[in-house]
Amino acid sequence: MKIKDILSKSGKPFPSVEIVPPLSGMSKEDLFNSIDPLMEYSPRYINVTRHREEVVFREEADGTFSRHMVRNRVSETAVCGAIMARYGVEVVPHMICAGHTADQTAAKLKDFAFLGIENVIALRGDSMVGEKRFTPTPGGFSHADELVRMIKEGGKEGTDFSVGVGGYPEKHFEAPNLETDIENLKRKVDAGADYVITQMFFDNNKFYSFRDKCREAGILVPIIPGIKPLSTLRHVELLPQSFSIDIPKELSDEVLSHKDDKQAIYRIGTLWAINQCKDLLKHDVPAIHLYTMGKAGNICEILKECF
Repeated sequence: MKIKDILSKSGKPFPSVEIVPPLSGMSKEDLFNSIDPLMEYSPRYINVTRHREEVVFREEADGTFSRHMVRNRVSETAVCGAIMARYGVEVVPHMICAGHTADQTAAKLKDFAFLGIENVIALRGDSMVGEKRFTPTPGGFSHADELVRMIKEGGKEGTDFSVGVGGYPEKHFEAPNLETDIENLKRKVDAGADYVITQMFFDNNKFYSFRDKCREAGILVPIIPGIKPLSTLRHVELLPQSFSIDIPKELSDEVLSHKDDKQAIYRIGTLWAINQCKDLLKHDVPAIHLYTMGKAGNICEILKECF
């Protein structure tokens, strides 16, 4: 079932979750062990992320080094197939511009359609490690709206997908300001995106303001908040750096006041996310999307308390 139809037909807000494909060498059972606890709470769909290949240098027999592209995780296609066979739940693989030509993207869509997948998330993707700015693949796409348009036009060839896109309540780090970033988001919606899932945030007021600005800009598709619970002391430093987001002073102060107590920090982050979700559910969100990062414990507690 297409996500756009789930959103239109659901009578109340529902949860969805996002997982990261397991590292190469891990088994299907390892994957299922991380998902099994979540299924008790009936997420309506599971997003499966896509990661770029990484560059490694290997020493040759003559002492020189050669550059190689490697993948360290199981493909999202394989993970989606395993999840569908095991659980019968809708899956939403991520598709990225980065590292793909248009022809490779078209081939990937046909693989998804063959498996019976009806939904994808269209993203630009990150720069390669060491790149100062994003460099599109020759023959590929520079921006997510181009990818959305290509996916939607593929419906003429029998690959008809419901397409989600990403939104940034605190703006994408490359955008000069939030207003310009919302203009970029509207381009993705105008290209055919059916709904928006946001980047994580820790201040609900920023989400509400973002949603209002989107509506004022003519973005009328469902906007789903994305939530990730803070769980370690390092998150206070790493999340703002990695995702260009703010952590409210109230939350960071509480975490730092318990910096020598890992369990207390884990609990603080979980309770903050629970309160976020409860407040969001009072403010007419169509769903809540939870970023698991391979950890089910705190996500299950949030699902239990809120759904």
